[in-house]
Amino acid sequence: MKEPGKESIFKGTSSQIVAVLICTFSAISDGMQYAWTAPVVPILRGPDSPLPITEDEAGWLEKIYLIGGICGLPVTMLLVDRIGRKRTLMCAATSSLTGWVLIAAANRIEYLYVARFCTGLAQDVAFVSAPMYVAEVAEQKIRGFLAGVMSLMQLFGILVIYIAAPYGSFFTSAIIGCVNLAMQLIGFNFIPESPYFLLSVGKNEEAKKALLRLRGAENVDKEMADITKAVQRQNAEPGRLQDLILVKSNRKAIIIMAILNASQHFSSLTVMLMNLHSILEAGKSVYLPPVESAIVFAASMLLACFFAGFFIDKYGRKVLLTFSCICSSLVVLALAIYFTLQRQGVDVTGASWIPTVSVMVYAAVFRTGLGIIPLVLTSEIFPTKLKAFGMTVSDAIYLSCGIISLEVYQVLGDNYGLDVPFYVFSLCSLLAAGFCLFYIPETKGKSLEEIQFMLKGEPYPHKDNKGNENASFEDSHL
Repeated sequence: MKEPGKESIFKGTSSQIVAVLICTFSAISDGMQYAWTAPVVPILRGPDSPLPITEDEAGWLEKIYLIGGICGLPVTMLLVDRIGRKRTLMCAATSSLTGWVLIAAANRIEYLYVARFCTGLAQDVAFVSAPMYVAEVAEQKIRGFLAGVMSLMQLFGILVIYIAAPYGSFFTSAIIGCVNLAMQLIGFNFIPESPYFLLSVGKNEEAKKALLRLRGAENVDKEMADITKAVQRQNAEPGRLQDLILVKSNRKAIIIMAILNASQHFSSLTVMLMNLHSILEAGKSVYLPPVESAIVFAASMLLACFFAGFFIDKYGRKVLLTFSCICSSLVVLALAIYFTLQRQGVDVTGASWIPTVSVMVYAAVFRTGLGIIPLVLTSEIFPTKLKAFGMTVSDAIYLSCGIISLEVYQVLGDNYGLDVPFYVFSLCSLLAAGFCLFYIPETKGKSLEEIQFMLKGEPYPHKDNKGNENASFEDSHL
């Protein structure tokens, strides 16, 4: 129930919400592709396969998606600051649509390789440009919530592929993906470009019109002045790639994103998503069949992410991140111990529910913090001139760690047992909790301009005479 005299944080934000929903809609397709191999590879390797593949080819279908993402890095840096956030997202949607068409037409493995590459490239471009767009159009009172929408969309896509692949035909998911992307491409006609980007390229009148549409207000002069001042100040700062390392505040930002992105994968995220069915089969879990378990797994992540979206702007980033890392570590540890006992010949029949319950709890606790907040932070902590560089480098680290985590899982699992990689993932999650608690600054309720001063370790200069933090830039809603 709303407190007396307190307005809802969502009042007057409908235009922003619509813009964010449209710009992140392709994340449904990205989620479907991210988890595509988990339900589809068993079908392709089964007796009734529409396109028989080998185990080695199945492994490449996993990796080539991430390789495509790495190849998308220069494309992202080239486009996002030249043609804008919105047009870059349109390019990504077109590339992803091409991938789904290739999957629908596939009669050879090479079609699937190219499709996975195209969709991996599109995912990288979208996961840099969409958070930038969201951060630049959203008011700070709901920025954390809206930044989490992309994760919700992706998780919904994972749920869709876990349902569509086992229960539909091989081509069902391709049709769903194509429809999703076609709807987004149509929707782009109804949302403006980021006013922040328009100001940075000197299109002041267009920026004001975009801001008026997004705010639904008759007068945005004060906010325009604040944004203009922020853009001018940040554009005056160095904007070279090497400044990510040479400038202390940028270096801190890139360290934060590097550790968080690595922690996502080394908590076992990609391993779980791409190998969930085989992990549950190896655990001989009788609690639920692997197909149904995967659906519940995806639904658990979706629900946890949905509720976490409401808590981000209330409790802050640090609390949720630390809680998520600690709980993820404990849950993955339980799974590792189960596989150790199983490998040593202990009768684990009475505890065969542990693998299923572990992955379900992991899905929930991971998405309350570690699975959503890095995407929020990556859109907040880089300055304007280095945002494209910073977010692209962060994404490169994310994709590289995804590939490495898959290799760690396969090499350690094949040579030492399935429990060993999960012990590694549990330890990494625990170390990440300490990092989140002691190193990451709290960005809740801060404008993008104020966050830059926090990273620099400098006092925020736009305070009122009483020293309160509610000064002009606090209302800039960058």
